[in-house]
Amino acid sequence: MAALLIKDLPVDVHKWLKREAEAHRRSMTQQVIVLFEERMRKFKPVHFPPPFKTRTPLTAEFIDKAKKEGRR
Repeated sequence: MAALLIKDLPVDVHKWLKREAEAHRRSMTQQVIVLFEERMRKFKPVHFPPPFKTRTPLTAEFIDKAKKEGRR
């Protein structure tokens, strides 16, 4: 199973999470997993439009030239 380490969690969030875990008789880790699972059920994936086709191929040379022109 994969692992996740969360550092520098704000104190108020930690206290809230601890209270929620105790209220549901879970460890803090179990509570976070439950929260993630609940959120993921509501998650709606983002659909991006297909890539736009250009007349000019976007080569590194073309991009560098455009950058230089844009800085003038």
